[in-house]
Parts: sequence; structure tokens; C-alpha cells
Amino acid sequence: MAQSSDEIIKRELIDEFGTDYNGLSLRVFPESSNADQLIFSDLGGLTFGVCGIPYGSCDACWVKKEPWINPFNNERVSHTPVIALEGTDALNRGSSGNAQYQRFHHALGAVKSGIIGVYYLKKGAHKVQEDLYGMAYYASKVEKGTYLIIDDLQDLRALLNAVSCKDSLTKYLESYQDRMYAIFKKRFDSSYGSWDKFSQKRSTIIKDNFIIKHSGRMKRNFTDGSQRAGHIAVGEMYLTKYFFYDKHFFYLWPKMTGEDREYLDKHKKTDKEWALLRNEPSVTILTIDDLNGVPLDVVNTLKKIRNEPLKGNVLSTYRKCVEIIERGFKCDEIIINKKMFTNLNIQLKDN
Repeated sequence: MAQSSDEIIKRELIDEFGTDYNGLSLRVFPESSNADQLIFSDLGGLTFGVCGIPYGSCDACWVKKEPWINPFNNERVSHTPVIALEGTDALNRGSSGNAQYQRFHHALGAVKSGIIGVYYLKKGAHKVQEDLYGMAYYASKVEKGTYLIIDDLQDLRALLNAVSCKDSLTKYLESYQDRMYAIFKKRFDSSYGSWDKFSQKRSTIIKDNFIIKHSGRMKRNFTDGSQRAGHIAVGEMYLTKYFFYDKHFFYLWPKMTGEDREYLDKHKKTDKEWALLRNEPSVTILTIDDLNGVPLDVVNTLKKIRNEPLKGNVLSTYRKCVEIIERGFKCDEIIINKKMFTNLNIQLKDN
């Protein structure tokens, strides 16, 4: 039987670094265990988060025996996590596009907790998407910890070697962040050249103090266990949130209604993806019912296809509707209902 992606990564880490390295102990669980899904504690797992929101489990974590306050639950634990790693063999398994974003949030929980998070993509037939480097770079700008995208174990070794000296670690992290930004910027400049061009190609509308990104998500994406759209939506959310980290992000799903959102809030509040989407700071989920000024025929059309997959005639119809909505936003004929700005520190001059 072929090894799973997680098993390959865990075995590679143990073979390369052992269970103790440079004064750090490696916490890792066998493939058959579910212990990594437990919250990080003295005897716990490899899941990190803040304020009671878990951001997904990691595959491994290097720890040192030193007290630490876990920001997930304010519990004082005897060991401090130093580097938390989420790994994947996706580059050898046909993952060449935005599927690479889907596990970004696993190590993000560590970064939000103030430690170093590593998303390790084992070298393979495909390359790492350059957007990932930008996501990690900008996340490191605004979160407490530092996020690194790594595809070479020698870079991970250099990181582990640097942790014993604060100055060496700071220099290494700064240098690696510069490397990530250079990779991202080269691709960004060649593909877009400006954030305005990026927004045109990526279903995004930029205002002075907030942005709107629209996507064709529907309620079934979060209620049907056979679909992976929840993971995709989370990946898209973090890409947009961190690329526009200085603005509030309104994530618009015009195929959903306010009633759909309320249903998911009630029935899927413990779902990991839905919890992240609904609790992420500076992110607000919008539906067609949260907009003012949308032509009635567009509203009725979107509600008619709200439960239909985006393909064939439905996809064509949806695209025509969102083109009208985009134009309306750009000329201020369509605006976000002011009630959606309640408790948000945003001036409404754009709306």
C-alpha cells in the first residue's frame, strides 16, 4: 500500500533530523493516531489557534522545555512550541494550482500563536505556487509569529540551526522573508504588474478602506461532505486577506442568501472551515441579501440558481449576473447595506 502524504512527510522529518535536534524535541504522531488534532498542551496534540478557534492540525512541532501560555485557551503549559510544521507531498500528487492554498491555515494557527509556522511542500513534479510565498510574507507582517514556505529540507535545517541564538534567528527569518517576497514579486509583476490589474483578474473590487471579492460558493458546499469547496474557500480567503492586509475584506457569495448564512451559522458552527470563515478578524461574509441597488431581475436569477453547480448554462448565467454587480459597485450604484458595517471600524465614504 502506498504511503499517505502525511506519512511520507513525518518519516522524512524523523530520518533527516531525528527526534532531538539542537536542543529541541520533535513532537510527531504516527499516521494511525488522531492525537495531532488535539490542542497543543503538555500531553496534547499539534493544533494551534487563538481565542478558542482552532486553525487546523500540524504534522510536527519542535518544542523546548520552557513554560508557555497557549493563546487558544490561556492554559499554562510546561513546553514551548518553537517551530510548527504542516507538510505535504502534494507537488508529487498533481497539485499544481490553488489546491496548494488549502492547507495554508494549518500552520497559520501557530503563526497567530506567536511562533514560527512552516508550510513544507516536498519537492516534486510541480512547483510551489508563488502566491503562497506572498501569503506567508504578508501574514508575517500582521500576525505575532513568522510564516515560512519551504520546499527544501536544507532550509529547514538552517532554521533549526538558527533557533539557539536570537540574533542568528532574527537574521535568518528576515533573510528568508526577503527571499519569499522576491519570488512572489517576480511572478506578480510578470502576471499582473499592479494591484488594479490583479483585482480585475481575481474577482476583486478595491475601495479606499475595504475590498470586496466575489465567489460562487453555495450552501451545499458546506453541507455536502463529498465537496471540498469549504477548504478552497478558506484558502481563497487567506490569500485575499493577507494580500490586502491593511483593508477590511468583504467576501461576497452572491449565490447565497442571508437565510443560507443563518442556516450554516446554526448547523455548521463547529465545522472547522465554516468557523474560520465566520471568525477570521477583518473578514465579513456577504450574501446577495446584504447588497442594496442590485437589479431585481439579477437578484431573482441568482436566487433561482443558488443551489445549482456552476457549470454549463448556470455558469454563464452566474457570470453575467456578477458582471452587473461588479459594474454597479464600481460606479456606486450598488452598495453594501450599512448594517453590515456594524461594529466594524470602517469609514463609509466608499459606500
